[in-house]
Amino acid sequence: TDDDTFSNVFCENSEKLINVHLFALAAKYYSLSSLGVCTPLEDVLEALRGGNQGTAGIKTDEFMNNKKSHEVQVMSELVDKLAKYCGVKQVIDIGSGKGYLSSFLSMQYNLNVYGIDSSNTNTNGALERNRKLKKHWRAYQSRGRANLKSQKLEKANERPVESEIKCKTINEKLLNNDNSLQSQDRVAIQDLVPSCGFAEIATSETKKQTEVNLVARTQSDESKLSEEVLAILNVLPADAVEVFSSSQYNCRELSEEEKAQRKMATLKAKASKSSESNLYFPLTSCITAETELSDIITDLKDCMMVGLHTCGDLAANTLRIFTAKPEIKAVCSVGCCYHLLSEQFENQEDCSEGVWGFPMCQYLKDKGWCCGRNARMSACLALERVAVGQMLPTESLFYRAVLQVIIEEIYGVTKSDRYVGKTFSKSSSFIDYVRKSLKKLELDDSKLPDSCIMDYYEKYKHRMNELEAFNMLKVVLAPCIEVLILLDRLCYLKEQDNIAWSGLVKLFDPVKSPRCYAVIALKK
Repeated sequence: TDDDTFSNVFCENSEKLINVHLFALAAKYYSLSSLGVCTPLEDVLEALRGGNQGTAGIKTDEFMNNKKSHEVQVMSELVDKLAKYCGVKQVIDIGSGKGYLSSFLSMQYNLNVYGIDSSNTNTNGALERNRKLKKHWRAYQSRGRANLKSQKLEKANERPVESEIKCKTINEKLLNNDNSLQSQDRVAIQDLVPSCGFAEIATSETKKQTEVNLVARTQSDESKLSEEVLAILNVLPADAVEVFSSSQYNCRELSEEEKAQRKMATLKAKASKSSESNLYFPLTSCITAETELSDIITDLKDCMMVGLHTCGDLAANTLRIFTAKPEIKAVCSVGCCYHLLSEQFENQEDCSEGVWGFPMCQYLKDKGWCCGRNARMSACLALERVAVGQMLPTESLFYRAVLQVIIEEIYGVTKSDRYVGKTFSKSSSFIDYVRKSLKKLELDDSKLPDSCIMDYYEKYKHRMNELEAFNMLKVVLAPCIEVLILLDRLCYLKEQDNIAWSGLVKLFDPVKSPRCYAVIALKK
């Protein structure tokens, strides 16, 4: 477009907004979707060989909400392909939280995942979640036994048991092409359901890749496992199925060779279990740009680094660690919480050469570029959600705006390092909201009568529509600010000498997951 296309958005003298329609068009023009700088996900998957085939059978929505399930499904497939392309099995999940992505990568794709989070509560939560999944697995086992026992009784009344027993191999594809049930070198399942004599007959190809062949000794009608049991096989945590010592099989007489194979497999499994109990390791540590990963992960190998909604500076530091550590061959990082980014040039008295969340690239550093907290807060807004009718929480925003007026006029406070947080949802009225907020800010509310609080409410109530219009303009502008932050990260990678390829990829549906762009890079 011509340089003058958007010149009439603001008044030249007053600098006030005078053309809302042109403002919206300009914002759209400078959004990521319009600039053409993103690499389509389909192209990345195709380049990594294999195309976008998706994963079959996994029911993540049983254990995650719709948003998290969508994110984990999409990102884990990409991470798996990146890991295969780089020839690595170890994945480091930065800011792993409760371990949703980490545990899924380990059990669906057999990757060795270290999930690092600064919150000990999150790390313990990840371990607790795995424990609950194990209980869920046992419940499915019990229900499967009860169902099949009932079916056997019904069939016994209908016809005599046939003398000929047909053994049938269940194709591994039933359990997801990638063998989502992964644990130690060998996994054998005994007595999954009493009437089926499942035995392990496969041989191990590599130390950490498992092939599971289930042999069903049953009548044709009973050879199909219930959908419930098959579903749970696909969502097991990596250590959910314990290795057992083979003592009885209800199948045909084994040959000496088969007996030797099974004995060897059991010994290998026991040895593996003693040295590695699962493939997912939650760890607690605060990650900075200077973090030495080998101090946290003792068996650090060639690996890749991932981050699903890494908060504030953590996204920037993930990229810095990636470029600095030769062991890390690839990175896939989706950031969030732009408002928590530290900015080098936000406070002019403190713009020393340190490690900052923004800017990262030398180009913006040379220009001394600064967004400011208000702009970064705006970048967190979700335009696509608003576009489909998920309106902004106008009342809570109004409460917050009037509260700020009260704090400034009554208490003379213009800056504070404390936060009000999610007080609105826990408040019964505006008065209750103000008093709870003042306590959080450690301000004395005893001298502030209810009548004074309500006077402020009534004074500004008629401007609520004005506030809503202002916030809608912020929503429209949000993608432009996000573009600046994401392109800064991409430019930082482009400036490095050891990067073979880097790009921005739209991973998620922005209505389900507004922070949907991933920064991806591969080392030379």
